[in-house]
Amino acid sequence: MKQAPDSAAAPAEPECDVSVVLPVYNEAAHLSDELDRITEALDRSSYSWEVIVVDDGSSDGSGDLALGRPGVRLLRSARNRGCGAARRIGTLAAKGRVVVWSDADMTYPNHEISALVDDLGDADQLVGARTTEQGTLKALRIPAKWVIRRLAGYLARTRIPDLNSGFRAMRRDVAEQFVRQIPDGFSCVTTITMLFLMNGYSVRYKPIDYRPRSGRSKFHWWVDTRRYLLQILRMMLSHDPLRVFMPLTAVLGAAFAVKLGYDLTGKDFRVAANTLLLGFAAGQALAVGLIADLMVRTSRTSQPSRLVAPADTREITTNDSSYGGASREE
Repeated sequence: MKQAPDSAAAPAEPECDVSVVLPVYNEAAHLSDELDRITEALDRSSYSWEVIVVDDGSSDGSGDLALGRPGVRLLRSARNRGCGAARRIGTLAAKGRVVVWSDADMTYPNHEISALVDDLGDADQLVGARTTEQGTLKALRIPAKWVIRRLAGYLARTRIPDLNSGFRAMRRDVAEQFVRQIPDGFSCVTTITMLFLMNGYSVRYKPIDYRPRSGRSKFHWWVDTRRYLLQILRMMLSHDPLRVFMPLTAVLGAAFAVKLGYDLTGKDFRVAANTLLLGFAAGQALAVGLIADLMVRTSRTSQPSRLVAPADTREITTNDSSYGGASREE
């Protein structure tokens, strides 16, 4: 059996229009139905395509259901690594101009994959934003997701309707630049969204229906929510640390100013030790933020960027229509 190593690189030039990456872990009960939905929809489209099923160490024979299907490739991992690792392996093995991520649990509208690719347009990534919340413990999941989504939107300086949707289409040449940075677990979808945004690529959103999943969910609300939050903070500290440290400095500085004013006016100019500690903490937060920001900027300048241009960027010549002539797009 041919191995598909995690570091396998995809061809430089696309060999088809669309590659659908489908991570699979013990989905035998409904994988055939999902593959039927996907392949029938893609057959009706004008795109050339492939479906990459990444069997992530299934113990129920899920991967065998993909064998012998035209246009379907099977990559099998000997052990369960996580859906992020499966998506990374599938993306690096993809041959399409556009890579589509989805799940095999009947939740996402996989029969609309061709429409998702159509709507990608000149964006670098198009995310299927869910209009409903499914799953257990909604009373805990919904507030937690709202807080994390608002935090991510603040850190990325943009509104994010759905941070962790697993249904999305993206340019393969852009995704290849970042896919090695995604974690092995569920926070991979959050990470790829933030990486696109923080590196200047366009991410758009399309409302989609979201249905109850078939089978048992592998998502643990507390463990995976904590990972989502920590992953967002890690990414921002490695890209824009002042976005984290400046608000912290402002809060500590304001508390120090208020406490200092109280000491000076109400305690006959005797400054308490805890007031000095607040001032020291504010100064420390500012210093750490500035040092972290300097390290990030130094790292970027010492390693020249080789990022590909965003899809909505084009070269304008002197013959462009804005100058009365024609334009050339690259």
